[in-house]
Amino acid sequence: MSALQLKGVRKAYGGIVALDGAEFTIAGPGIYGLIGPNGAGKTTLFDAIAGTVTPDAGQVLMGGRDVTGWASHRMAAAGISRTFQECRVLLEETCLDNVLFAAQPKGLGATLSQVFTRSNRHRLQLHDEALRLLSLVRLEAYAHAPASVLSFGQRRLLEIVSTFISSPDVFLLDEPASGVNPSLLEVLMDFIQTMYAERPRVFLVVEHNMEFIMSLAQDIIVMHQGRVLERGTPAQVQASPQVLEAYLG
Repeated sequence: MSALQLKGVRKAYGGIVALDGAEFTIAGPGIYGLIGPNGAGKTTLFDAIAGTVTPDAGQVLMGGRDVTGWASHRMAAAGISRTFQECRVLLEETCLDNVLFAAQPKGLGATLSQVFTRSNRHRLQLHDEALRLLSLVRLEAYAHAPASVLSFGQRRLLEIVSTFISSPDVFLLDEPASGVNPSLLEVLMDFIQTMYAERPRVFLVVEHNMEFIMSLAQDIIVMHQGRVLERGTPAQVQASPQVLEAYLG
C-alpha cells in the first residue's frame, strides 16, 4: 500500500489550469524532491494534498485511503504537516511556545486554543522535545525570546521545527531554503536528515535551490505545466533533455 498517491489531480482557477492531471505514487518513507519552473503547479499540488484547496477532479490517497477534499484540519489530524512559502510564525510568542502551539490538536477552534491556552500537562509532555528540536537548529538560546527577534532565516527554521513536533506521517516542506543564508542552509539540511533518520516518514520538499534539493533528496519529481514531466534520481533528472528544455526553453 502506497504512503501517498495522486491520481489525475486537476485544479483550475478560471481559465488558468494549475494542475492538469498530476499524478505520482510515493511507496514509502524517503526524502523526495518536487521541482519545476515557476507556474508548474507545485504549490497548488501541496495545497491539494494538505486540504487547503479541493481538486476539481482526481484523487489524493494517503495509505490507500481516499482523502480528496478533506479540510486542512482533518488532513493534519490524519498525519499531514506542511510549511508555506510565506514564513508563518507567531512573532509575539516565544520560540518555545511557537513549537508547543504547533503540537496542539487540530480541529474546530484549534487556532483560538493555540493562542489563548497553555495547558501545563501539554507543556510538560512536550517541553523537553521542543527544546531538543530548537537546539538542533541552533535556536535554543532563543527558546524564551519572542520570535520577532529572529532573522528571517531563523524564523524559517523555527517554522520548520514546528512541523516536526507532532511527528506526522507526511511532511510537506514548501521552499524551506528560501531566504535562508548559506550557513543556516547546512543547519537546515542536517536537521531534515536527522529527523528522517530518527523518524522515517515521507518528506516531500518543493525547492528552487537546485544544489540544496539535489543533495538532500534521493528521488526527484519534476513538474511542468501542471503535470509530472519526469521522475528519477538527481543524476537522472539533471541529465534529462525534457527537464533541461522545461527549465531553459
